[in-house]
Amino acid sequence: MAKLLQDPRKAGQPTLVLYDVRDDKRRAKVMNACKDYGLARWQYSAYQGRLTGAARRELEVRLEQAMGESPGLIAILQLEQWQLEDATILYQEADDA
Repeated sequence: MAKLLQDPRKAGQPTLVLYDVRDDKRRAKVMNACKDYGLARWQYSAYQGRLTGAARRELEVRLEQAMGESPGLIAILQLEQWQLEDATILYQEADDA
């Protein structure tokens, strides 16, 4: 089991990481970095969770290194709690029948 790089007991700010990285190997590095900082997959190319300021800066450096010279985009959005509480999220599970 991987060791988290941020203490989950530290609250931090709600953070959303969105990415569109074409290279499979580099995309895997982006996903692993997000997981290492305790972020949870929200959808295929998005992770969310809480990060302290220090953890966010560390993650930014790691994501920049992971992307390298590959074409793509990574957006790290720091949110306020009210934005999460006020958000409309529509979710429907697939009908596998």
